[in-house]
Amino acid sequence: MTNAAPVATPALISDPGPAQRRILRVLVASQILSGAGLAAGVTVGALLAQDMLGSTGLAGLPSALFTAGSALAAVAVGRISQAHGRRPGLATGYLTGAIGSAGVITAAVLDNPALLFIGLFVYGAGTATNLQARYAGADLAPVGHRARAVSTVLVATTLGGVAGPNLAAPAGTFAEHLGIPHLAGLFVISGAAYALAAIVLALWLRPDPLLMARALTEAEEAATTATTSDAGHGTDGRGGVVLGALVMVLTQLVMVAIMTMTPVHMHDHGHGTAASGLVIAIHIGAMYLPSPLTGWLVDRYGRMKIAASSGITLLAAGILAALAPGDSVALLALALALLGLGWNLGLVSGTAIITDTVPVATRAKTQGLVDVSIAIAGATGGMTSGIMVAATSYPTLALTGGALSLALLPAVAATAYRR
Repeated sequence: MTNAAPVATPALISDPGPAQRRILRVLVASQILSGAGLAAGVTVGALLAQDMLGSTGLAGLPSALFTAGSALAAVAVGRISQAHGRRPGLATGYLTGAIGSAGVITAAVLDNPALLFIGLFVYGAGTATNLQARYAGADLAPVGHRARAVSTVLVATTLGGVAGPNLAAPAGTFAEHLGIPHLAGLFVISGAAYALAAIVLALWLRPDPLLMARALTEAEEAATTATTSDAGHGTDGRGGVVLGALVMVLTQLVMVAIMTMTPVHMHDHGHGTAASGLVIAIHIGAMYLPSPLTGWLVDRYGRMKIAASSGITLLAAGILAALAPGDSVALLALALALLGLGWNLGLVSGTAIITDTVPVATRAKTQGLVDVSIAIAGATGGMTSGIMVAATSYPTLALTGGALSLALLPAVAATAYRR
């Protein structure tokens, strides 16, 4: 933590605003790049595994693997950030994701499923890091603006996240010219995008937001024994951590399960990668683009109301996905848009609850552990989705996911009643 000392200067302690604005600009730049990196696993990961293994039943395995890898990465990024700051933690995570992308490309060239699974597991570090970056945006934000700070970081993912899936076809053509299988083309883009995101953060995320937040807190505690109250914005103690984690875990589980099998469902109905790429692009856009509005709603109307609305939105998405004809790209796109919106509402409100509850001294470590739960939920959703579709059908999966999201309502109601 040798870089902690210059953070705690009187000028910065008295006015963290300029530093916060610079930090948000750097995070936005890195998130645009990392958004493109996310596209590969979501868009073609399942198709690549299905092509190698010749089995739909294991098509959900890639999503399970890179979300399981993101669980391990969430712990690592959280611990590195706790010990040394957000900058080394986030940069290391993105670099690891780039290495995973290279592993997937190598596996595709060699037609080696075992290496593919290892590469996808390592690739998951990029997903975990992309999510952890939202916490960095809130480190220096005032209590009443934390959700909006989180949303600023999330919305930056939209540009890369929407562009990435739509590059599936041209990236595949480019990959074939390099002797790489068509479906692995997006992983070439993801590897480069993650590497560039790591470089941006390593060079320009200064001052480190977490280290500066600690210095600010220490200075305030030295000046007064009074503590800042977050009353009216979140919950206190363990209950806040549990509720925030539950909101994000359930939304992640439902979103990953339905999203993972949608390209496979479309492929089985005769759609190509261009059509599935468009649907996933719309989905990713809905995951991140509404973030500024979501952040404002969370700060304005409270964490609980928006968390509850995420469950209702996910239910609507599941019903529409189940009822949409397999040949209707428009209705499937609308269903996936609602799926992304429900996830966004849950992530922003859940993140705000966690950030309100956890003290800055242990913030990064706790946030990392919460994101482990989120990643495990995603891995569970990805793995079971393929098995469930093979055993039943895609509409059954969609309806089950929608119904499961309703569990958020009693949890939010119970917490609100205790308050």
